[in-house]
Amino acid sequence: MVGGALQAVRADPDLHLLLVGPTEAAGALFDALDPAERARVTVRPAEAAVDMADDLTAARADTTIRAAVAAVRSGQADALVSAGSTGATVTAAALGLGRWPEVRRPALVAALPAVAGAVVLLDVGGTLEPSAATLARHAVLGAAYAAVAHGLAAPRVGLLSVGTEPGKGDRVRRLTDPVLSAAELPGDARYVGLVEGYDICLGARADVVVTDGFTGNVLLKAVESAYAMAGGPPPGGAAPRAATLLGVAGTVVVCHGAARTDDIASGIALAARLWRQDAVERVAALLAENRTLCTTDIEVRTS
Repeated sequence: MVGGALQAVRADPDLHLLLVGPTEAAGALFDALDPAERARVTVRPAEAAVDMADDLTAARADTTIRAAVAAVRSGQADALVSAGSTGATVTAAALGLGRWPEVRRPALVAALPAVAGAVVLLDVGGTLEPSAATLARHAVLGAAYAAVAHGLAAPRVGLLSVGTEPGKGDRVRRLTDPVLSAAELPGDARYVGLVEGYDICLGARADVVVTDGFTGNVLLKAVESAYAMAGGPPPGGAAPRAATLLGVAGTVVVCHGAARTDDIASGIALAARLWRQDAVERVAALLAENRTLCTTDIEVRTS
């Protein structure tokens, strides 16, 4: 975290960082900064941290993640970047910042490099076992995010399954597919139907791919590992190794728990870019324009 913060500060002269954690951990950072850079870094002491194996209720304790969320809520910080427990970060952000109307389960959205350009993938770890209604809601979130953060005028949205024919997949996919087929997505986004794993790496059929957080997280790491073994992503396909949390009232970016220095710096840069674009507020505004969709059309009958 300290190395990534140092790299981010040096790469962005307009960036200011509030480091939340043990003060001694920031010592190496301050030693490496020149006086001008040092003036752009502040430390807020916090000793307790949520372990990766801790219960999610730990996010409610006096921990680094809770202190960081409080800084965003109070306006002392504009965005939050964490490489700690994903579950604790999502819980703390939802409780501390509040969720958007009609969003019960926030989603983590990542950009994956593909041959035809970046593909927006969600969920990649926020909700491991979603209902069909949650998957349909995440499709709306992903379409709005792709339009705002990636500048796609008419994003194509696909639902990840084991085949492209109607009726393929498990029960939750079979319930979600007809809902999305009849839904009106935000702006000019459109649902293209079921897609398969290779469609994510190719990027030719869909710009946004929706799946559950368990499958999405496994897929994200597998694709990144495959590109690493192959010598890197396709030309022009580099994407931040970090995910944006959608559905909470604030800019929150989650990095891998095993993130390296470059990954942390990439996550910080992503958070800064999203805030400068006013991306979260613009996504929320786009969803508000489609509130009728969010409150009535996304219903799933199971009987």
